[in-house]
Amino acid sequence: MLTVENQAHVLPFFIQENVPLADKNTFRTGGKARFYTEPTSIDSFAQALQFAKINALEVFVLGGGANILISDDGFSGLVIRPNITTFEVISSSAHDDQVFVKAGAGLSIDALIKLCFDHMILGLEEFSGIPGNVGGAVYINLHYYEFLLEQFIVQATLIHKTTLEIMTVDTNWFQFGYDQSKLQEKEYFILDATFKLRKAPDALMIAHAQGRYLEIVRHRNRRYPYQNTCGSFFRNFHPEEVIDTEKKLIFVAYYLDQIGVKGTLSVGGAIVSHQHANMIVTNNSATSCDVINLTKLMQQMVYEKYKIKPQPECQLVGFATNPFE
Repeated sequence: MLTVENQAHVLPFFIQENVPLADKNTFRTGGKARFYTEPTSIDSFAQALQFAKINALEVFVLGGGANILISDDGFSGLVIRPNITTFEVISSSAHDDQVFVKAGAGLSIDALIKLCFDHMILGLEEFSGIPGNVGGAVYINLHYYEFLLEQFIVQATLIHKTTLEIMTVDTNWFQFGYDQSKLQEKEYFILDATFKLRKAPDALMIAHAQGRYLEIVRHRNRRYPYQNTCGSFFRNFHPEEVIDTEKKLIFVAYYLDQIGVKGTLSVGGAIVSHQHANMIVTNNSATSCDVINLTKLMQQMVYEKYKIKPQPECQLVGFATNPFE
């Protein structure tokens, strides 16, 4: 049986060792992956999972690198970053404007939207300017205001992490919630997703949608930091958590604004964004430890004033224990 200890001379060609992860996530922090691969097909994805199974390695599937915090010690297992970037208009209805698009898990949301425009297809432009790829977007049920990705997904192709069984599921399988999906149980990984969208009647409608795309991107860049951040760091409170606060608001940014951390509070190379109190940005010297210590300080300050403690919503990668517990 193949073991990790003798990998130096028999490592499969598609697996790399000791690969830095700081340039592969939006915080630009974190250590190295002990093993790393970027499969470009379903077969190579399955081979990577088989390698992990044989060597009893933990697997982390990395998407666009948003909404995660990677330990400075790195990840001791296998990081799989899907590079399955297929795009296919698989069917359309002759009697209405519906059209179905299948996209690979590694295709970025931005590229997907633009490919849809190229094929006279509309529907996903409300997600313009949001970093990440199809796999990660389905994993967290990407949202922007009232728009949720689950509203567009009709089916997806998955692979089981150990049996390597490939299955096709519909929307109900995912048990979608706000920032939630069944994929977060990490028994299955997504290979592609199919979206129900709509055909544009003419080029003028596409031009209008492209203008809308630019408007949304400008709005996001004006309102939110768009570099060196994982996005919103803390989830909003559940209603029962804030019942005793003065205004009973669930929005964590309100409480962070009230304690005056925006653009001022920092630890090492991590600072609370001047644009949004629930977003942390990093500079080139930042470590994940800086991010952790800053967010723990934010938690403490909110708790001291309001007796409620913000909870991180970003995914922790490579940590032996939860640094926030």
